[in-house]
Amino acid sequence: MAIKLPTKRFKARYGRKPRSKFAAIEILQHANQKCPQCNKISVRRLAAGIWQCRKCTLKFAGKAYTLQ
Repeated sequence: MAIKLPTKRFKARYGRKPRSKFAAIEILQHANQKCPQCNKISVRRLAAGIWQCRKCTLKFAGKAYTLQ
């Protein structure tokens, strides 16, 4: 089965390199991250730089796309 990339919505526009860079960033920002307080893999991105753990409900600021 083919892998669904988030850049399929752009079809043939914008070129290969910008689409591949965008795909890498978007996959990381939508992945679950590790909580700094409870160490569970349950942190989700709410907005640019705002993260929240779904287990301990800790809301904190971090980097825009990833926590690392």
